[in-house]
Amino acid sequence: MDLFEYQGKQFFGSFDIPVSAGEAVTTVEDAVAAAERLNTYPVVVKAQVQVGGRGKAGGIKLANDADEVRTFATDIIGMDIKGHTVNVVWIEVASDIAEEYYASFTLDRAKKSHLGMLSAEGGVEIETVAEENPDAIAKIWIDPVDGLDEATLREWVAAANLNPDATEGAVDILGKLYTAYVDGDADLVEINPLILKPTGEVHALDAKVTLDNNAGFRHEWAAYEATQERDEREEAAHEAGLEYVGLEGSVGIIANGAGLAMSTLDVVNQAGGSPANFLDVGGGADADKFVAALTILDNDPRVKSILINIFGGITRGEEVANGIIEALGRIDLAHPMVVRLDGTNADEGREILKPHLGDTLQMESTMLSAAAKAVELAAARA
Repeated sequence: MDLFEYQGKQFFGSFDIPVSAGEAVTTVEDAVAAAERLNTYPVVVKAQVQVGGRGKAGGIKLANDADEVRTFATDIIGMDIKGHTVNVVWIEVASDIAEEYYASFTLDRAKKSHLGMLSAEGGVEIETVAEENPDAIAKIWIDPVDGLDEATLREWVAAANLNPDATEGAVDILGKLYTAYVDGDADLVEINPLILKPTGEVHALDAKVTLDNNAGFRHEWAAYEATQERDEREEAAHEAGLEYVGLEGSVGIIANGAGLAMSTLDVVNQAGGSPANFLDVGGGADADKFVAALTILDNDPRVKSILINIFGGITRGEEVANGIIEALGRIDLAHPMVVRLDGTNADEGREILKPHLGDTLQMESTMLSAAAKAVELAAARA
């Protein structure tokens, strides 16, 4: 779950990370009132969208008085930034900046460790820094069992060549940022820029936070959940309890298990096609799940064919087959569908499907052949 900047700052604030005072508002008049309540100028009017490039798009403006707040808020609210409509603006006390840094924690799955990245070159996308000057990024890998101690933090700050005036503040914030990352069940916490003020204070000027949805039961995240941006497909999947990510291709994907779903996307690409989505129906095989999944894909104008790739484990093949057949009886599917069924009781499942095979429902024995057939069908309907 990706948070907006203002939510990320609220999240950071709960771990005592210093952030700028501000208010999130949805109207021009509320923007002016928020600036007045902050009782100091200049303030920054910042578009709240979950995409980069806000500044270049005109979504971040420095306002010196109430009239400028009104003008900028009028311009920014409703603005389209890379396909995202600005519905919320963050009115924030402006900060004096001496230097800008970058800091983040995320998971390095390959090394089974947490990864910390710190750079004296902040204020720009870290991908740009990594490409143009990779030595400018100091990295550390943290064993989740051992955690992160102060000595390691100080070595890390020194390795990143931060201004010595920033050392104490950076060590303090980075320690708190790691705590926020671990205790807050985040997949990513990023501050860009992390600033050094002329007064010597170190401060989080921006906040990018991605939370682990699987840990939601441990937290009160209802307010974050309520503001999530989803298109119609994603909203329908969310309401049905399906793990779904919309893509831009023409082959709709249904699989059981995230790993198999990801592999299916890769095989569709290998077969010369392009996946329209990631959709994991999980361990259940009931008709309701297949109805929900098939309805989402069938209503997607990008989708030209559907590939169902199931590997039975606890879920048995005949249950999957019966769920598919019942689902087809409840919806009028507009696109051809290819099923690959393997694993527990797969033979029984395939026997159940055989009498129903035809133009709408086709079956293949391997993942690659099923992907190739789905790609072929999508191409014929393009």
